[in-house]
Formats: sequence, structure tokens, C-alpha cells
Amino acid sequence: MLILVTTPIGNLGDMAPRGVEAMNAADIVLCEDTRVTRKLTTRFGIDTRLIPLHDHNEDQMIEGIVQRLQQGQTVALVSDAGMPLISDPGYRLVRAVIAAGFEVTGVPGANAALMALQLSGLPTDRFLFAGFPPAKTVGRKKWLEELATVSATLIFYESPNRLAAALADMAEVMGDRPAAVSRELTKQFEETRRGTLPALAEHYQQAGPPKGEICICIGSPPPPQPASEAELDEAIKAALVTQSVKNAAAEVAKELNLPKRDVYQRALALQKGE
Repeated sequence: MLILVTTPIGNLGDMAPRGVEAMNAADIVLCEDTRVTRKLTTRFGIDTRLIPLHDHNEDQMIEGIVQRLQQGQTVALVSDAGMPLISDPGYRLVRAVIAAGFEVTGVPGANAALMALQLSGLPTDRFLFAGFPPAKTVGRKKWLEELATVSATLIFYESPNRLAAALADMAEVMGDRPAAVSRELTKQFEETRRGTLPALAEHYQQAGPPKGEICICIGSPPPPQPASEAELDEAIKAALVTQSVKNAAAEVAKELNLPKRDVYQRALALQKGE
């Protein structure tokens, strides 16, 4: 069995008793950095052997881990902090373990992205976690443009040194949207700063890189403004030049996000010169 154990964010919070029990009962604990995880295991009295599994060795480790499972061993996987696989290693391992027919289960706990969403003051009924933006401006802007029309609160991770540049690109691509920047979640210096994207970009440009791990939450795009009567008539007249009333009405209704029946009735009136 492979057990995905969520650890305290920053290794400073409380850990679920189930997580401690799972790590104690496992034959090995896979972790990103043994030096970081050893602080956690020492704090909670866990003496299970730690083995590193990270982005650079995950592919090479998979075969040996599957062999351990075939021998009846239990393997636990943890991140340096937070939930495994969420912008952390383990996805390829989980796929391989599932493909090999072994059980995968998990022990839940705090997740930085969801906690940042809770603290943001932005809508929580629909959200998208997008992970880390590209590091370079050109790639980042292109990537952000693909997300700009998503009707949901967007959640990103970012490094402190790239925060100001990322916020500036977000403001340029997404405009004057409400947003929040959270850092050091569940730690002593936890902070959430709320404002518009341009205001937050300016603040961190002047203040310099903050300390700690960063989560950015951005509100949904504003709803489209309804077309005026003049805009509607202009669109219908243009469509009627090459299309039937029915087809023109359908096209314009879709383009302007209006009820097809209303657009059709207006198209008939315009065709009659009313």
C-alpha cells in the first residue's frame, strides 16, 4: 500500500494522529528532503527510515518502490510541507503504483492553496488551482492569457523573488481585478494582503521580496456588459448581409450572449425596416 500523508505547512502546525500512525507503521517514508522531514519525524517521535524522492530521481525510484509493495511493504509519501503531489513530487509514482494494481490511500491535512482561498475574501464556490506560473515574462503572459477568461477564483503558487514581476504581468493581462497574496501560512508571521492586482504589484515592487512561501488568489473576470440597442442592431445588420434571418440571429445571439428568440424578433423587425 502507498499512503500519501499530508504534513503541517511549514512543519510547525499540528499533525493528524492518523498521519503519525501511518508514518510510524510504514516500512519507509519517501520525502523530498530528508533534512526537512527529519525535523518533523523527530518532533513527533517517528523513527521510520527516510528515503528521498524528488523531481530529479522519481523515475529511477519507481521500480524499486513497486518491488517493495510486491513484497508486502507499506510505503508512505510526504512533501516537505503540505499535500503530496500538489506542485510537489509523486504524481508519476502514484500512476505507476495504480497501474501495478496496488492500493493508494491518503491522510488529509492542511493545504496551502485552499487555506489561501479561505483567507482571500474571494468567492470560494468555484476555483482553479494553476500551480506555479512560468518563470519568464513572455511565457508567463501567454500562459496567463489562457487563464484570463476562466470564470473562477484562480490560485497560484509563486516564489518570493518573482512575486512582484508575476503580479505586474497578472495586472497587465487580467486588469483591475481583486486579489490576495498570502505568505507563511500557519506560521508565526502568517500574512494575507488584499487589494487589486495593480495595487498589490506596486506594493511588492516597492517593498521587495517577502519571506516565506507565497500563494496568490485572483478573482473571476467581471461579467460582460450587455450590448446596447445600437450595438445589437449594428451586429444584426452586418450578419444579415450574408445570412438568413435565422442564421444571423443565431450568430449574433451567441456573439453577444443574448437570448436567441429576442435577437430573432429584432432581426425580423430590422428586415422589415422597423
